[in-house]
Amino acid sequence: GVVEACLLHMLKRRAAGFLRTDKVAALFTKVGKTYTVAGDICKKVQELQQQVESRKNQPGGQEPLKRQGSTTSKSPVLTPQAIKHIWVRTALIEKVLDKIVQYIVDNCSKYYEKEALLADPVCGPILASLLVGPCALEYTKLKTADHYWTDPSADELVQRHRIHGVHGRQDSPSKRPALGIRKRHSSGSSSEDRFAASAREYVESLHQNSRTHLLYGKNNVLVQPKDDLEAIPGYLSLHQAADSLTLKWTPNQLMNGTLGDSE
Repeated sequence: GVVEACLLHMLKRRAAGFLRTDKVAALFTKVGKTYTVAGDICKKVQELQQQVESRKNQPGGQEPLKRQGSTTSKSPVLTPQAIKHIWVRTALIEKVLDKIVQYIVDNCSKYYEKEALLADPVCGPILASLLVGPCALEYTKLKTADHYWTDPSADELVQRHRIHGVHGRQDSPSKRPALGIRKRHSSGSSSEDRFAASAREYVESLHQNSRTHLLYGKNNVLVQPKDDLEAIPGYLSLHQAADSLTLKWTPNQLMNGTLGDSE
């Protein structure tokens, strides 16, 4: 929707079409006459629109569309919102939206007024550059309805550990306890709580601190340390420092500050 708003800003009437209500479609069609990449997108959008129309005429047409979207890698579920932005969306999924916008920027005098956003010598190229990142992604797998509960983000996981180990924490970041995690048989619960809090604080310092930036994190990643041992679930994270990338994995039991009865 934001990309469409930028494309429609001060679009010339000839480029938008005098009688067409879908100005974005008119723009893509006009660009497709001189730019083959945009022309291919026009063909694919027309095919998608024909499929949507044919399913509307069938009884229960929504369900076959969902089934096709789940089995075909580049045919995602076309919701009403997706159909509304089908031109920009298709170009994005096909990884050519940045190229089309760059072509429009290079030939902005044909399509836009002088005060338009894409005709600006700074804003136009910036918009095309910003679309390079989204066009590099693979839009082949949608999130499930329960993904918020089954697979938290890295920031969420770190925040949970921080809240969970807030009691007994030392404010000074320089006072980090040594990673001396071992099985203890203590009758006092207070010492165990302090031990668990210290362990959690040390693990948190490994996974997020001022010197490194957390790029990616995923919980319940299985690692098998030896052939005769079962796989152990843990927290996998990727960190970026000034001159390096570091991959870390920590067992879930250590992230929770206790090893229980295991070695």
